[in-house]
Amino acid sequence: MDFKSKFDSGFSYVDFLEKYGSDGDKMKWKSVHELVNLSDDQGKLLSSFAREMNILVMAGAWCGDCVSQCPILDHFENVSDKINIRYVDRDADAELAEELKICGGARVPQVVIMSEDFLPVSRDGDRTLSRYREMDRQQFGAGCPTGLGLGDDPVFPAVVQDWLDIFERAQLILRLSPSLRKRHGD
Repeated sequence: MDFKSKFDSGFSYVDFLEKYGSDGDKMKWKSVHELVNLSDDQGKLLSSFAREMNILVMAGAWCGDCVSQCPILDHFENVSDKINIRYVDRDADAELAEELKICGGARVPQVVIMSEDFLPVSRDGDRTLSRYREMDRQQFGAGCPTGLGLGDDPVFPAVVQDWLDIFERAQLILRLSPSLRKRHGD
C-alpha cells in the first residue's frame, strides 16, 4: 500500500469535515472537540516530540467512534509541530478501507502512524483499550450503559491518554530508530 499517496490525497481536520460532514456531524465533532482538555504534562510530552510523524486517519464524519476520537487527534496535532495528520473518508477510498479492515470489517477510525519517509510505524483503531475495557464491563460485567453523552463519560480522559500513549510509543520508535538517529546526527 502506498500510504504516502493516500496521505497526500487526504484532508486536514477542518477540510475533511467541510467536505464530508453534514451540519449535524460538524456540531457533534465540535462538541467533542470542546471536551478535550490536555493536561500540562500531556502538552509538554507532545511538544517534546523530536521526530516528524505523518498520520493517516481513515474516518467517517457520520461515525460515532470517529466523533469521539478524531477531535483528540486534532488537539495533538495542534500542540506538536512534529505531528501531521490527514483524514481520508472510508467510503471514498475502497482500497484503503480494504487494506485497513479489522476482523473483516471496514471499521473506523483507523490510524496509520508513519515516519517522515512515510514508512509505517503503527496501525491502531477503531477504539482504544480503555473504551474496549468499558464496553466489556458494560456488556459482560455487573454494570449497564447509562446512555449519557461523553460530557459525563468517565472513560473519555482514559481514551485521550490511550491515544497519547499510542503516539508516544510511535515517537519513541522513531526517536530510537538507528537509521533516523544517523540521519539526524543524534
